[in-house]
This record gives sequence, structure tokens and C-alpha cells, in this order.
Amino acid sequence: MAKRDYYEVLGVARGASVDDIKKAYRKLAIQYHPDRNQGNKEAEEKFKEATEAYEVLSDEKKRQAYDQFGFAGVDGASGQGFGSAAFHDFEDIFGGGFWGIFDSFFGGGGRRGSHEGRSSVQRGSDLRYDTEISFRDAVYGTKIEIDYTRSAACSSCGGSGAESGSGKKTCSTCGGSGQVRRSSGFFSIASACPACHGEGFIIEHPCKTCGGSGLVRKRQKIKVTIAAGVEHGKRISIPGQGDAGPNGGAAGDLYVVVHIKAHEYFERDGDDLYCVIPISITQAALGAELDISNVLDKKIRLKIPPGTQEGKVFRLRGEGMPVAGAHHRGDMYVRIIVRVPTHLSSRAKTLLKEISELEGETTDPRPVSIQELHQR
Repeated sequence: MAKRDYYEVLGVARGASVDDIKKAYRKLAIQYHPDRNQGNKEAEEKFKEATEAYEVLSDEKKRQAYDQFGFAGVDGASGQGFGSAAFHDFEDIFGGGFWGIFDSFFGGGGRRGSHEGRSSVQRGSDLRYDTEISFRDAVYGTKIEIDYTRSAACSSCGGSGAESGSGKKTCSTCGGSGQVRRSSGFFSIASACPACHGEGFIIEHPCKTCGGSGLVRKRQKIKVTIAAGVEHGKRISIPGQGDAGPNGGAAGDLYVVVHIKAHEYFERDGDDLYCVIPISITQAALGAELDISNVLDKKIRLKIPPGTQEGKVFRLRGEGMPVAGAHHRGDMYVRIIVRVPTHLSSRAKTLLKEISELEGETTDPRPVSIQELHQR
């Protein structure tokens, strides 16, 4: 069977960079490696073909000879497996040597502790707790008590997993490394020891309380301080209050996610607040002074100028939400709507008709220009 062009094998252009060649080879090596395609001769041949192509194209001198003379220029210089470029660039190609390709082949998670494979102390998992507070509590800040369940070291065995008076012995299958190796094709692949499940030791007499895990589930109550001005979705980190780590490992963290209930009158955008205030047609026409409340129930004097139009927005500086960790506040924006009465007395109708006549109202009004609309 005739050889295929090395560039065609790797699926790269002739002007491809060394990085592109490495990426292409890595993809093919993972796809066609014999350990992932046991008994598949076609995959094994494709793997060898890709390796041979990479050995030549990753070497500057070999690549130059191949580009100039084709296969004749590199005859005898390729096809020697991982004794050449493919082996020397192994760590670079797969990102971390053996462990990089182990993770690539088996989806990660195979690496445990050091390169020797010995199980080491591991950090516990992080936990999440969702809580909902009122809008008012978000404004003023609050303290809450939360009740949740986490993993903690077993008090019966002190977290060792072994019954009192007994201990752990080195696994005879893996010699304490936590892994067993097997050779196949070009690679030596390590996997978790089936006897000790990758721990490197065996507990002869497991603790009856925790079943040998060294951990138990425990309910816990803690108080959490929520600062004034907290935003919806804020994550508060509480170090060391997550699950305890196995084998005496450090505990993970607890993340409290704050959700804020909607307010009846105010909407929030960052540290600014928005609300809508209704006024009468006479207040809009003649002007008025209104006492309105901000989110802290503080009375604020709002002056409505004569001739105020529907939709006018007033900015009240410093009357918005507290800014978390600062000493200032956002702003409050008040949009005006003009309420038209639906039920009028005969006297009110008469007066409005007089106003209409005085203002020269017409039944054929001209449209408002876009420019005028934006100026309002």
C-alpha cells in the first residue's frame, strides 16, 4: 500500500506551523491509540502512520528534506516509534507527559497526588447554599443563620477510617503506589489499583460509624453577614465550611448565593433605583411640590415644574442603593405619569371646557416632530 503524504496524514497545510502540527498529531494520537481501539488493526495502522508523519514534520531538517525530495529525502529516518521526535516531544504534545496523555485518553480524573501515583491528602468539595432575602434587607444589610449538611471527619475513628486499635496496611497489589501499569503498543498506561481503589493502602477493620470512609454527614448552623447594598446573585465565600477532605484533607469552602425578592415600587439597576410617580393634570400644568419616599422610607421633596410632560424623569442624586463596601449611594430616578380623571363632576367639566377654549385646542392637531419628542 502506497504511503500517503505526511501533510495529508496530519490534515495540515504545507506551510503549517510546528504548533499546528503538534495539535494535529495530538488529536490523531488520542483518536487512534491502540489502548482506545483494542483489536482494531486499522486504528493501529493510522496511529503508526500519524506518528511517522509527526516525526518527520516536527523536525526542521527532516521536514526540509521531505519538502525537497519527498519520501526519498527521509528514507530510514522515520517510522522508529517513540525513540525519536514523538517521544522527545511527548510532554510538550500532551501537556504534562504521561499524565497529560493519561487524562486525554481517559477523560481526566486518573491522576492522584504525585507522579508516583500515591494517593495524597485531598481537599474537600465546595458547597453552595442559596438564600432569599427581602429588598429591605438588601438595602440595610442583615445577618442570617443557615442550616445545611456537610461532610465532617468521623469522631469515632478521628477521620482515619479504621476501627480503634487497628490501622492501614500497604496494598500488596500496587505496593502502595495506588496504581498498576500495563504496557500496550507505544505506551505504558497506569490505572487505579483495583485492590485499594487507588488509595495505596487497605483498611483491614473499617470503622463501623463511617464504613471506612473517615467521613460522616453532619448538620451545621452558621451565621452569615450580608452587607448593605448586596446585589442579586452575589456569592459570599465562607472558607473551610464546605465538605471535609478525605484522609485528613482540608475542608472546601461554602458559597452562599443571595437572591433578593422584588420590591413593590422600586426596580434596581446596579446601585440605582427607578420608580414611577403619578401626578394629576393640574399638578403637571401648574407645578407642585411632592413628598415622596425613597427605599429607606426617607421623605424627599420633589419639585414638579409647571408644564411637566408625561414620561419626564427626575434624577435624585444619592437616594439610591448603598454601594457595598463604600460610603456613598447610587441615584434614584423618578418617572412621571399624568393621571387623567375618568369621572368628572359637571363643574369640573365646565372648567376644563373653558381651559380648552382658552388654549385654543383643535380637533386637527399636527404631529409632534421627532426632534421635539426627544427634547421632552
